[in-house]
Amino acid sequence: MDFTPKDLRTITDLSKLPEDQLQWILDNSTHTTREVGEYLFEKGDPIDTMYLMLEGEVEIRVERKGQYKNVATIRKNEISGALPFSRATNAIGNGVVTRSVSVLLIPKSLFKEITTRFYEFTEVLVHKMTSRTREFTKNNVQQEKMMALGKLSAGLAHELNNPAAAMARSAKELKRNLKNVPEKFKRVISIKASPEQIDVINEVLFEKINNRPENNMSIMERTDKEEALEIWLEDHGVDNAYDLTETLLDFCMDTNAMQQIYDATGDSNFPSAIEWIENVLTTEKMVDEIDEAANRISSLVSSVKGYTHMDSAPEKQAEDLTKGINSTLTMLNHKLKRKNIVVEKEYEEEVPQPKIMVSEMNQVWTNLIDNAIDAMDQQGHLKIHVYKDLQFVKTDIIDNGSGIPEENLNSIFDPFFTTKAIGEGTGLGLEVVQRIVNQHNGNIKVDSKPGETRFTVCIPIE
Repeated sequence: MDFTPKDLRTITDLSKLPEDQLQWILDNSTHTTREVGEYLFEKGDPIDTMYLMLEGEVEIRVERKGQYKNVATIRKNEISGALPFSRATNAIGNGVVTRSVSVLLIPKSLFKEITTRFYEFTEVLVHKMTSRTREFTKNNVQQEKMMALGKLSAGLAHELNNPAAAMARSAKELKRNLKNVPEKFKRVISIKASPEQIDVINEVLFEKINNRPENNMSIMERTDKEEALEIWLEDHGVDNAYDLTETLLDFCMDTNAMQQIYDATGDSNFPSAIEWIENVLTTEKMVDEIDEAANRISSLVSSVKGYTHMDSAPEKQAEDLTKGINSTLTMLNHKLKRKNIVVEKEYEEEVPQPKIMVSEMNQVWTNLIDNAIDAMDQQGHLKIHVYKDLQFVKTDIIDNGSGIPEENLNSIFDPFFTTKAIGEGTGLGLEVVQRIVNQHNGNIKVDSKPGETRFTVCIPIE
């Protein structure tokens, strides 16, 4: 098929090129066609050809976890493929034809001639390269943010589910417990007790409620005390002693406390009094659990708010780095618990607050801490050290995982480089981390050996 310079002017980027340059393109390119379902190129093919798309459409599909995702589309009247000064080497996916293609191919071997002879054509290609880089960067950041959001959303749902379920469970138990109040109240109100006797009961009861001691008994110790308390209660006329001992011991109401109440109420009134006391303590325990669960949810919401920094304008501001680190640890707590990882935080006092883009820096902490968790086995150790060093605030994130092979240390910040299994990593995380740190005029370095990998983020105070 014969083409003329007029045919090339349908490609917007080439519409204003001089006639001689368009003719040179026609004289030095080859024409090919592809039908729907065929490949224009395949994954791993060298990127050594520029495509001038005259007709048709090609989707670039990348395999992830056994499924193909469309990451870009080359359309009619576009320039794609290899460009001068591009460092791309091999195709990351397959170029699948979705509409019959007619394309002119310019080999990479001619790029030097283009850049030395044809200023206008070179200018077009440089602009194209700049636009491609800008679009890649935007998509890169967005994809990494979405991946981080997905991880955090799953973790947040898991973390919120526990206190929400605890609230529902406690409320249900509280409702069931309150149904028994009328009958117990009837028995209690029939007790004839002097003010002095009531004062003794109140003193024992509310001393335990208001100064609830830490219950640090081992399982064996608690079992022994439950058995002893149950036997003691049965010996003093309590029929349902087994049902009462758990709650009583939760508030450390042992046999000594029971003896004080028994002495104050007498033999006939003691069972009714102790049932009422157990009912009060159960109600108190349920309310405490609901309160603790509600505070946990509130804390998680505060951490999310702090992590996203949703109330702030997207500009640099002075901020304590540890706030973002703590919020990130909360967001990733489900992964830490799953591996029983011990977190050691060493924050120096009165560390200056550098000016940062808070949400972007939180993305740095997310990627580094998440990678550290993935690198460690069960019962790992994660240390985070924040400190001032001259005119910088430094943050060390140290894990005791297997380490990064020495041959990979110079490549870990490169785009698409990953040591994770296929489908588990994009190779974008550390590249994004480095870019964000560079935007803050800081730097990041890594030292690694088996049993200790240390990432150090250095941010200038001014």
